[in-house]
Amino acid sequence: MLSFNDPNLTYDTALMFWRIITQIFFREIRPRGAFNIPKEGPVIFVGAPHHNQFLDPLLLTLEVHRETRRHVQFLAAAKSMDRKVIGFFARLMDSIPVVRAADRVKAGTGTVRLSPDDPCLILGEGTCFRTEFTPKMQIMLPKSVNSAVAEVLEVVSDTELRIKKEFGGDSGKVTNRLREKQQELHSEGQPGFTFKTLPFVDQQEMYRHVYQSLTNGGAIGIFPEGGSHDRSDLLPLKAGVSIMALGAMANDPSVKVKIVPVGLSYFHAHRFRSRAVVEFGSALDVPPELIEMFKQGGPQKREAVSKFLDLIYDALKTVTIRAPDYDTLMLIQAVRRLYKSPAQQLTLGQVVELNRRLLKAYTHFKDEPRVQKLRDDVLRYNRMVRDLGLRDHQVPRAKPAGLKTFGLLCYRLVLLIVWTLLALPGTLLNGPIFILASIISRKKAKEALAASVVKVAGRDVLATWKVLISLGAAPILYGFYAFLATWLAIRANAPMKYRIAAPFAVSISLPFMSYAALKFGEAGVDVLKSLRPLIVALVPGQQRSLDKLKAMRVHLSNELAELINDFGPELYEDFNQWRILVPSASVPPSATAPGLWRRKSGNGIHLGLTHPMTWVDELLFGWSPSAKHGTSAWGGASSEDASRYATPDDTDEEDSGDYDNVIGIVQETQPKTRSRNSSYADLQRLRLSALNPASSTSTGASSSAVSQEESEGLHLRSCHRERRPSLTDRVPVEVIAAVNPKEQFTEATQGLNDEIRRKKDEHVE
Repeated sequence: MLSFNDPNLTYDTALMFWRIITQIFFREIRPRGAFNIPKEGPVIFVGAPHHNQFLDPLLLTLEVHRETRRHVQFLAAAKSMDRKVIGFFARLMDSIPVVRAADRVKAGTGTVRLSPDDPCLILGEGTCFRTEFTPKMQIMLPKSVNSAVAEVLEVVSDTELRIKKEFGGDSGKVTNRLREKQQELHSEGQPGFTFKTLPFVDQQEMYRHVYQSLTNGGAIGIFPEGGSHDRSDLLPLKAGVSIMALGAMANDPSVKVKIVPVGLSYFHAHRFRSRAVVEFGSALDVPPELIEMFKQGGPQKREAVSKFLDLIYDALKTVTIRAPDYDTLMLIQAVRRLYKSPAQQLTLGQVVELNRRLLKAYTHFKDEPRVQKLRDDVLRYNRMVRDLGLRDHQVPRAKPAGLKTFGLLCYRLVLLIVWTLLALPGTLLNGPIFILASIISRKKAKEALAASVVKVAGRDVLATWKVLISLGAAPILYGFYAFLATWLAIRANAPMKYRIAAPFAVSISLPFMSYAALKFGEAGVDVLKSLRPLIVALVPGQQRSLDKLKAMRVHLSNELAELINDFGPELYEDFNQWRILVPSASVPPSATAPGLWRRKSGNGIHLGLTHPMTWVDELLFGWSPSAKHGTSAWGGASSEDASRYATPDDTDEEDSGDYDNVIGIVQETQPKTRSRNSSYADLQRLRLSALNPASSTSTGASSSAVSQEESEGLHLRSCHRERRPSLTDRVPVEVIAAVNPKEQFTEATQGLNDEIRRKKDEHVE
């Protein structure tokens, strides 16, 4: 019998609430590799990068629960759990508090400097070391020297302090920098550095909770970077996660802990209605030899912790995008858009994977002259696109247009007005929440930036505070509207039944109005984004700029494809077998007639029911790959052109649909979890089978040879891409695209399944 004191009930209730909130804030949350989540047994989910403060653990927990119904206990800062709202929900979800020394930092008295003879001796001026420090505490220097930290070994006097190791370790690089900065301060008349004190924190109680949970077969979640940040690369990992896994198995040999790396990739993480990808890597087993080293204690224990932390870091590399700086990340995204052919649609997961591969290749070959020249050309092209107010995907189809373009512009303006009018009531009613959330979140970001030594702009806290402020302001605002409705009913001398019903009617209708405003507003924004290219096309004198931009894009795309074809095999031995995209100069025309029966997949195939307004839009103006009637404003006069200008909601590749719509049709009859319908490997294999039937045969043979042991964990494989495919079909993409749109869903599914079985039988024979 369920009880309100049942922890499982409270946990599931809290998750249900947060699932609604995250689905409102994010436009799409896409899991990848969720079949790697162990369904039972002790497991530690290691997440990175920590770019979205409190929303990161929520997304990870929600995806794990959706796939396996497992409850994840996250480690949370004790300082955060002391806050009323955050602490309330953290306790509902069985979070484990972690006391961090950085949360209890205090400013020290006086100034300090390094001894000229001993780098481990700190000399003070006006200091009170005896009252402010004890052994095992830490001393932190200011931001001007990257907040260097060292552990206190001995308090000699009020003006002398001995540290355990010199700042920055035994390399001496940090010490040399400190001495140089010290001389600068002395020349400016300053006696030394200001400093802060960090207390010694005993984490034994926290480790006891973790060990107990893992011994009971539970799931622990942790972000080993520590606090959240908005840097483009990973921060150094804390040793805690390594100690947890090794300590639990050292205490009880029957406990078999697995480590699952989890990468979180956001498309504009701090913005409302953004997108996220939660990628689960292959489970990592704890090496037995490291457990034995951990048991020995002393230097052997520290070495075991360090080695296992390196293994965890290597595992995180397979699921994260790590750019050295923001400009490099933007460059990689621009290159990925140029490498993708105009009508090729990628899933969110494929976008993340392609970014990762391009970033790895750029890091490896960035000193090559051809790569440097291409980088400069891409940056120049981006500036030209930005100056014209266009987006990259709009450039390839920019052609002269006449009355058709003007008609399309007028039609979209009317459509924009319709969506705006439908979204306006809810937008105005919720306007105070948007304004308040924006103002307070920016203020909190400035405070977080000032208190942090790793944040760049403090964007990692924006989304969290937007959610928290909205949760607090919405009930108050809706309560005010309910009171206002009641007051108006009384002032209008309405009958008693209307006076009583007014607050209830307002309270019930407002959430629906807000949701309607959200959806209508999204449709309006999509249409608004599509207006700029049409306006540019109608402006006299812009054709020359458009032609130059188009020619430059074609040249860059061809040069990029040639560069990747030359350098790709040097970086990946199986490059041609596992490449995501095979760029082509043209895209084959669609074989389907326009109709309502269509659902967009990740590679441009449309199956299922589309929105009636979109269907009318395509029928009249022919602005999508499926349209045969009319002329595309950007596609020329012929209705048989190779490609069409996309509908407004299809314009950004991050906004496109996902291939697992097709995977859901072509799955085998044996039971599978939803996670196996989300693997990007399926699209790769289908594309390869269409391009090279011979390689498809060999791929199918090799995939069938994957052992059960390999599917259960990561055993230090040489290449993370050689994972077990979740779909073992042999149906080329052309077969799926040729499905009759008028055919019933059940019949189409049965036909494809019969084809799968027939191909498999032929392969076995």
